[in-house]
Amino acid sequence: MKDTEIKKLLFAHIFCVVSIILSTLIPAFFLENFSVLGTHLTWLCICSACVTTVNVFLYIIVKPNPSSKRSSFAHKISRFLKCCIYFFMSCIVFHGIIVLYGAPLIESVLETFLFAVLLSTFTTLNCLCMLGPNIQAWIKVFSKNGAMSIWDNSLQITTMCSIVGAWLGAFPIPLDWDRPWQVWPISCSLGATFGYVAGLIIAPLWIYWNRKQLTYKSR
Repeated sequence: MKDTEIKKLLFAHIFCVVSIILSTLIPAFFLENFSVLGTHLTWLCICSACVTTVNVFLYIIVKPNPSSKRSSFAHKISRFLKCCIYFFMSCIVFHGIIVLYGAPLIESVLETFLFAVLLSTFTTLNCLCMLGPNIQAWIKVFSKNGAMSIWDNSLQITTMCSIVGAWLGAFPIPLDWDRPWQVWPISCSLGATFGYVAGLIIAPLWIYWNRKQLTYKSR
């Protein structure tokens, strides 16, 4: 395994972490009374948009899983539309799962959906960028020993960390501390964000540490 590929992965992850930091700091200069807690829904939208923009940009520049086949313009448009549909479907699925786990069904619908969009941005968007709208490839990557590259390993780690972070973030909500960050879905979205950032940091370090043991098969 070449160290240059790991460095490329590391720099890509650094850009993703920076995008989250900027989505927290820069809007305060342009939006009055902006804060992660006070205007949480606005921050959810801005954070999702920043992470999406950076991930798509990095995919175009880095091309982690390049294809040897040349595709026509019509095929690229079809692929883009499929990705948009898959992303929207992911938001709906996450929304349903979140409701099943105890989120309000009728009240706070917008809050729940924006949280689902954030989760989809941290998980599904990366799958779409790296693997495309190919469910079989997704299943293969997330199966045991299914990673085909360090980018697939990174995808596994960041996705798992984001979901676990969101799950852990739900624990403080029922407690009677009456803190501002216990309002739905602040703690969950912050947990998902911290989990995503942790995954971005852990993935390159774990891959570098285990680089001699990692072997990949061609797709």
